[in-house]
Amino acid sequence: MASSSSHAPSYAAVLREPHVLRTFAPALVARFSYGIVFVSLAVALTQATGSYAWAGGALALFGASTAFLAPLRARLIDRRGPRRVLPTMAAVYALLLAALTAATWQAGTPRWLLMLLTGVAGACAPPLGPVMRAAWSALLPDPALRQRAFSLDTVAEELLYVSGPLVAGVFIAVGHPAIGVGVSAGLLLSGTLVMVASPAMCAPDPGVAAGARQMGVSRGRWRGLRGNALLEAVVVTGGVGMCLGALSLLLVVFSERQKEPAAVAWLEAALAVGSAIGGLAYGARAWRLPGRIRLPLLALALGLVLSVAGMSPNLWVLALVVCAAGACVAPALTTAYLVADECTDTSNRTRAGTWVNSAFNAGSSGGTALTGLTVDLLPLWCCFAVATLPAVLSGVAVLARVPLPRPRLAGRREPGVLRDEAEGESGAPQGAPTQLPQKPGTASGSGSSLIS
Repeated sequence: MASSSSHAPSYAAVLREPHVLRTFAPALVARFSYGIVFVSLAVALTQATGSYAWAGGALALFGASTAFLAPLRARLIDRRGPRRVLPTMAAVYALLLAALTAATWQAGTPRWLLMLLTGVAGACAPPLGPVMRAAWSALLPDPALRQRAFSLDTVAEELLYVSGPLVAGVFIAVGHPAIGVGVSAGLLLSGTLVMVASPAMCAPDPGVAAGARQMGVSRGRWRGLRGNALLEAVVVTGGVGMCLGALSLLLVVFSERQKEPAAVAWLEAALAVGSAIGGLAYGARAWRLPGRIRLPLLALALGLVLSVAGMSPNLWVLALVVCAAGACVAPALTTAYLVADECTDTSNRTRAGTWVNSAFNAGSSGGTALTGLTVDLLPLWCCFAVATLPAVLSGVAVLARVPLPRPRLAGRREPGVLRDEAEGESGAPQGAPTQLPQKPGTASGSGSSLIS
């Protein structure tokens, strides 16, 4: 992927912009809640019900209501503004988590009540990630700064989801799993209330938003790109999610067949480290290719690297391959969110980011479920290869849909220009001198300079 050698702003420059830390820091605190709550709730429900089936059903209901109703919640935020919607949404969600904390503290609570509380809590979960990514557009009209911000945001969110289960494990080990549920409620409510108090949560000026879009990488010589960019981002992100969802289960199977089941934690850590390094390095560059082309290329790279993971002779080699594949994860998600941001306006920016987020989550769940059906039927190396197909096929489909622009060489004429000149010469009066074409780069020359 070609990148520009021009100086790019630093991550410190992003954080020094007005109101950035005041918005981003509490948003991370609130989003940390989602990293803790799932493991805590899973263990708390299992202990309260005494049944893995009931606990699994409640968690599936929580995840389904969170993912499938997220676009509706995002639409409400886009229409009424985060300051009017998020505090109420966060308060209701925190109240439901507090009720689950009390209900799971000891056995005896009716199972139907736990199912009801869990499902309604998922339906009320605030889409904090998409809201923060929409706020970046108001905070940072400069596209270079905004690309860095999206990379930083994606890497930080991934680290929260890696460290969250560790914190939940501490609560489970030294106290009660329901403590993690209660702490999640407090983190989300307090972080959300501080975040919405930031000036960035006000509606941005339409002129500023329009100016930011005009400066985006999809303008200029790339303006010939057509098609539904948001749909392309959703399709590729769903494919990447399916690939990673399948990978999470395959890492467990590989570790167990190597007689080292605990090694799966290190393999997941290798994936996260690779993603963090790749995301930060990716955001530090100024890319010439537009996001609609970079995104499918990153999905293809992810699939090609993981296709050989199943042939790893041991856990050490697998960890290296997974780390290399992880270097494509955060860049792919960052690009998908940037594409969604660039193809929308202020009236539906949160909803566009939520569609991308929901596609990844739904793809991840589907990939895990499908892999669970095939892992006992196929050789393990074949399962790894099959798991890469969603990312590879979605990348190929989008690349086939997006026309690649052709750079023009110096001194080379377009067919239309040559035809006009021929017609002009044929229609010129006899005896009139024929004007020779000038060299490329002169004031009236028709040639174009090399595209750098």
